[in-house]
Amino acid sequence: MNTPKPRADRSPRIVDVVVVGAGIAGLYALHRFHTDGWTVQGYEAGGGVGGVWYWNRYPGARCDVESIDYSYSFDEQLQQDWDWTEKYATQPEILRYLEHVADRFDLLQHIRFNTRVVDLSLDEVSLRWRVRTDDGDEVEARYCITALGPLSSANVPEIPGLDSFTGSIHHTSAWPAEGVDLTGLRVGVIGTGSSGIQAIPRIAEQAEHLEVFQRSANYSIPAGNHPIDDETRAAYKAGYAQRRRLSMDSGGGSPHRAHPSSALEVTEEERCRAYEERWRLGGVLFSKTFPDQLTDAAANDTARAFWENKIRAVVDDPEVAGKLIPRDHPIGAKRICTDDNYFQTFNRDNVHLVDLRETPIARITRTGIDIGVRSIDLDAIVLATGFDAMTGSLDRINIVGRGGQTLKQAWDAGPRTYLGLGVNGFPNLFNLTGPGSPSVLANMVLHSELHVDWIADAMASARRAGRQGIEATGAAVDGWVDECSRRAAETLMPQANSWYLGANIPGKPRIFMPFVGGFGVYRDILGDVAADGYRGFEFLGTRADDDHPAR
Repeated sequence: MNTPKPRADRSPRIVDVVVVGAGIAGLYALHRFHTDGWTVQGYEAGGGVGGVWYWNRYPGARCDVESIDYSYSFDEQLQQDWDWTEKYATQPEILRYLEHVADRFDLLQHIRFNTRVVDLSLDEVSLRWRVRTDDGDEVEARYCITALGPLSSANVPEIPGLDSFTGSIHHTSAWPAEGVDLTGLRVGVIGTGSSGIQAIPRIAEQAEHLEVFQRSANYSIPAGNHPIDDETRAAYKAGYAQRRRLSMDSGGGSPHRAHPSSALEVTEEERCRAYEERWRLGGVLFSKTFPDQLTDAAANDTARAFWENKIRAVVDDPEVAGKLIPRDHPIGAKRICTDDNYFQTFNRDNVHLVDLRETPIARITRTGIDIGVRSIDLDAIVLATGFDAMTGSLDRINIVGRGGQTLKQAWDAGPRTYLGLGVNGFPNLFNLTGPGSPSVLANMVLHSELHVDWIADAMASARRAGRQGIEATGAAVDGWVDECSRRAAETLMPQANSWYLGANIPGKPRIFMPFVGGFGVYRDILGDVAADGYRGFEFLGTRADDDHPAR
């Protein structure tokens, strides 16, 4: 719902907490802070809740975390009442779930939809944030929570002639809600990351002819998806408590554990059996079959060889198979994709692979795509070109902290946070599931709950102490940035030109942005910091009588 327009005198309304974004993290933030007695205001650029699942409606869109785990844990009755239908839920089912959560907990009353936050400015005296939107609404808030999501700022490549194309152009992250009919059309898909790999098989079923423009080959694992029957669903629900405990202590927020031994310490037979089990499980967890897969190149090679044999077995043309197999990074150093017959799609007569490393796009013309050696006529172009990940959504907002410094200026050489939550110079501003946290390396639902609960407890501590807020110290930020860099350097992850590093965005600083130490380790660090009086944070100011504390 949308609240009334600003008052005629333009004086801003005052609330305790502003939450920017109404996806998975934003919805839980609104629920938790309201439950704790804070007054809240949420803003969402889209026309409904869901975040990434509101916008990414492209054919084949599906989560790569098991649906039973990719769900809120904060309410036991919600866990028991909701029935997931598939092992890996599709976009429509996830969106229905999030809409159900918003209705069930009466969250829509707090959200202004179709409203984009454009300015966040700190009042250094009151330590309040003034929030301004694109429709002129202004609010003052003690705390500001950015719940924009690490994958919400679309990357539209600067290809010469893009605007001249007379056919239709669609980005996977802004797919029309009513869908796109590609039946009988000549379609070109640019990009073979996660969204491209999911969309291409479905588009191939509709199109008369499909050209797939691949710059970088990617590793992908079959989802192994299947319906969840009543007996399996009942067992999941009965075991939720243990499943959640295992997930919270794990490396990635799921209950599955790596093999106890190194990939190099077991027999070839045992190693292949372990890989086969993970292959049947499906999804991103293949990279966590053995504990040293992403730290030891030789161990990683065993996983890569197993994967390559699987792909060559299902692609008919050996030359095409060779182009679909990555040669430039260890398996798992980029996020492993989850697919539904992606590689088999290239056996279809109406599908053709264009290797852009051999024949790069020269320009887009009125009628198609020119790759130098030939021009390819198309009726529709799909941009599956991903996101300006982790920081792009924050860059869209003019966030001004102490001394008039913007967050973009503070992060000019790369994002700098403490625990992925606080930024020195920006008191009472907290970012959820972004750089400096496990972020996309973990189950984003449990990660969002972890972040929101920690922030809510910190805010409660400041309120009990009669303080105006909380700010990360410069020394704490320096130490955390160094720790994140050190942990990343101890892995194979930085060897890939991935969006984890910002490598897909020209001019973006190259810094490995997520915390790679594991979700359980990170959770323990947060708990230790809180238990030590929020070590690395300063509690600020004294609450004035007119501070409008939550009652």
